[in-house]
Amino acid sequence: MRRAEPGWHNAPVPTFGTKDARLLIVGLAPGLRGANRTGRPFTGDYAGELLYETLIGFGFADGKYQASPADGLRLISCAITNAVRCVPPQNRPAPAEVNSCLPFLAATMGSLARLRVIVALGRVAHGSVIRGFGMRPAAAPFAHGLEHVLAGLDGPREIFLIDSYHCSRYNTNTGVLTREMFRSVFAKARARLLEEIAFPPESACR
Repeated sequence: MRRAEPGWHNAPVPTFGTKDARLLIVGLAPGLRGANRTGRPFTGDYAGELLYETLIGFGFADGKYQASPADGLRLISCAITNAVRCVPPQNRPAPAEVNSCLPFLAATMGSLARLRVIVALGRVAHGSVIRGFGMRPAAAPFAHGLEHVLAGLDGPREIFLIDSYHCSRYNTNTGVLTREMFRSVFAKARARLLEEIAFPPESACR
């Protein structure tokens, strides 16, 4: 792809967001024509349209999403990363790729000193988060909307993991994930943070 599209990002996609993030969203991997092209997580594909619309609606982002890193969109006490850093072959990460990228995800989670809530988009992201905390995946099963309490990476700090089906076009087209189901996950995340952060009112993004 680097040879066919030399103007694309075609490299590991960095985390997007703020160092003081209390909310971290963990996706699966950069999309071939999404983040692999633009260099920003969830930017340039359908999943980003739903994700950023939802983040703006719940006060985790400000601006207008225009599918480009130059759109001026900014995150508010929020960061977005992926379990796998580079676009995988056929857009399907192999277990070896997930394992190789796990130290990077663990380092990202550990670098966010104010982290309070993690939203995992899909089973692979969920498993990587659990393993990044040194836990066995079997100890915290994946299910949409399910919430887990994680031990802090650097001590007794309590961190919450909330699961969601991935906001891919396939999942939304087949009804596996509806807009309302996705919003309910971020309503839970927002509720966990409301006591600590003064968010702007939820917008009319319905």
